Formats: sequence, structure tokens, C-alpha cells
Amino acid sequence: MLDRLILALSFLTRIPTPALVRTPGAGDLGRSAAWFPLVGLILGGFLAGALYGLRQIFDPWLAATVTVALWAVLTGGLHLDGLADCGDALLPALPRERRLQILTDPRLGTFGVLTLVLLVLLKIAAVAALPATGLVPLAIAPVIGRWLAVVAGKLPLAKNAGLGEDFAAGLTPGVIAAAALLPVGLLALGILGDLTVLAALLLAHLVALAGAALSRDRLGGMGGDMLGAIIEVSELSVLLVFAAQAPG
Repeated sequence: MLDRLILALSFLTRIPTPALVRTPGAGDLGRSAAWFPLVGLILGGFLAGALYGLRQIFDPWLAATVTVALWAVLTGGLHLDGLADCGDALLPALPRERRLQILTDPRLGTFGVLTLVLLVLLKIAAVAALPATGLVPLAIAPVIGRWLAVVAGKLPLAKNAGLGEDFAAGLTPGVIAAAALLPVGLLALGILGDLTVLAALLLAHLVALAGAALSRDRLGGMGGDMLGAIIEVSELSVLLVFAAQAPG
């Protein structure tokens, strides 16, 4: 279990971790997904604390910019890379085979750049709009994003699934049930009266569902890049819901 937590931390973040006891094998990444939401909470807690400290020094916009930059550094830009690749593959009018080829191309095109820039700008604006005492969104957005990557990982795979294939191989019902514990806790919090949390959960799931439908329609299924894109857009949707509730 400790090895799987370390694997989840080292895969999803650039937080220093102890060395693994053994070399990961086939399906181990998927089995480590039981810890993905907890890794998201660790990441989110760090970001919330960083934003609080930065706001003591800088104005909200600069503090938000530094926080989002730190977010990218702590994740190694992994999910942003997947988002940009999906922008290049999914948005232009192309045949399916060409879309799949683009996902294996390390070069970044116009649609990928636009997708990446727009998402980062929206993230900065949403973080800047959060109330000074409302750092909960930063703590829970990474939790929800990584939970939705676990769910999406069980959807049918595209022809060129890449890392998604190995990820899906280890996603057993037990792994998914363990990963669901934190999201279920957030759902209970929303049902008990925090309607903003409930709205954030709902919107994030709808956005992830729309992304999965788009991937199925244009690629024939899910892949590793699309899982990264789902993490990014679902995190953004959580931030936007909370930003919309912030006082004017």
C-alpha cells in the first residue's frame, strides 16, 4: 500500500518521495489510483496554504498568478501537456486517424496553445476572485479532478490509448471504491448544506462527461492525454463555481 501511495505521489506531482520498494509493473499505476484523491488533497492543501501566504504579500491577481504557476510546477505540467495535446487533436476538423497521430506528436500546434493559454488565464482569474477566507476550493479542486480521472480511466479506450491502457488495467472495483471515499465525503458535505460544494461536484462531473463524450466521438475512446485534460477542466469548473459565489 505504501508503494502505491508513493507511486501515486510521484506520478501526479513533483513532491519529493521515498524510493519505491519495487519497480512498478503492468497495472500498478491503475492500482495506485486508490490514492489519487488523497494526493489531490495534499496538493490542494499546499496550494491553499500558499495562496493564503501570498495574499499577505501581494494583491489578489499577483497572488493568484504565482499560485497557478506553483500548481503547474508541483504537477510537472503533466495534465497541462495532456490538455494541450487534446486541444490539437480534438478541436480542428480532422479525420480520426489524424487525430490519433497528433496525440503522439510532441510538437504543439495552434489549437493546443490556445487551449492551454485560455485554461491558465481562466484559472488565474478564478483563483483571484476567491474570497480571502475561502480557500476551500483550492483544497478540493485537485481531489475532484483526480477522482474524475479514475472514473474516466474505466471508459472504453481509444485505439492509441498510450498510458491510459496501463492505467485502466489496474482499475479494479476495489481500487475505485477506495478512491471514492474522499469524493463521497465531499458529496455528504454538499448534501448537508454546502450547496456550493454540491454545485461544484455536479458541474465537474458534467464537464468530465462532456469531455469523455467528445473523446469517444472524435478518438473512439479515452487515452492518457484525455485523462489529463479531464483533470484540468474539472479543476477549473470547481474554481469557477466558487468564484461565481464570491462577493462582488
